[in-house]
Amino acid sequence: MRALRLFTERDLRLAEIEPPPPPGPGEVRLRVRAVALNHIDLWGFRGMAFAKRVLPITVGVEAVGEVMGCGEGVSLPLGGLMVPYGAITCGTCPACRSGQDNLCESIAGLRGFHVDGFAQEEVNVPARLCVAVPKGVSAEDASTAAVTYATVQHMLFDNAKLQPGETIVVHAVGSGIGTIAVRMAKAMGCTIIGTIGSEGKRAAAEALGVDHVVNYATDRFESLARRVTNKRGVDVVFEHVGASTWAASLLSLRMGGRLVTCGSTSGVSAETNLMMLFQRQLRIFGSFGAPIRCVAEGLEKMAGGITPVIDSVLPLERFAEGLARLEERKVFGKVVITL
Repeated sequence: MRALRLFTERDLRLAEIEPPPPPGPGEVRLRVRAVALNHIDLWGFRGMAFAKRVLPITVGVEAVGEVMGCGEGVSLPLGGLMVPYGAITCGTCPACRSGQDNLCESIAGLRGFHVDGFAQEEVNVPARLCVAVPKGVSAEDASTAAVTYATVQHMLFDNAKLQPGETIVVHAVGSGIGTIAVRMAKAMGCTIIGTIGSEGKRAAAEALGVDHVVNYATDRFESLARRVTNKRGVDVVFEHVGASTWAASLLSLRMGGRLVTCGSTSGVSAETNLMMLFQRQLRIFGSFGAPIRCVAEGLEKMAGGITPVIDSVLPLERFAEGLARLEERKVFGKVVITL
């Protein structure tokens, strides 16, 4: 069967590999329908795996597949769409048992990053790590659930606890998670200040529903945040840009405001004014991945009409092209790869 394999840093090739064996006890066999691209795919492509891995590996962290068969103890309808959770968690540690899968103490790795991923025609996965796709949700949309929707759901609601009518700064609104953060916040009646890195994305950001668009490369978004809120500051900052926006993000917050971050694409180190942090009683939440529960919650929101912004849909053979566009920030929304 076809699989997209990373042989060395930036050496990505379409290869023929053996199909998986029949699914074992507790497993389900999926025919992969679509894979969605994320920055974590870029990190793996560049060789930033954070842990020892053996190459070559099949890439692809986020996907959706169709049930082809079930192993012993599993009963799932053939042909049904399932979203596999990307992290291979143990299922038995205290974190997993309490529903905090993303804090698993014995994680075996992340698919497509540390071990073989989903960019192949067929794959066996533990049934306990699969979430059923609701009726009416397309395979292309569902492919964005495991990382993109789940990450945003966890950031905004588990961590920042966004409330209806609040004011929020969403950074890089043209990114995959940025577009979904805007749509989820907008559905709650929130006022959104959205940042862009280039003027070419302004019209798309406005069409998405961003109330106030600001180019963080040329203008001070913290000044806009103060002006929009009559100097009070915003309730929440959705941060994933990193060093280049960090200080101004903290300045944008009101007394007791909340900043939630899941990324650092502009750099991993940033200065923090500790006096401002404690005097204004700001709250900072680090957020990585999401519990599997958030995958289901994201799919429910899709079924309810909060659908992803799809920048482009490409065949498997053009996976590298999609990664290049993501790396060059020439996308608005998600790039989806179909098999």
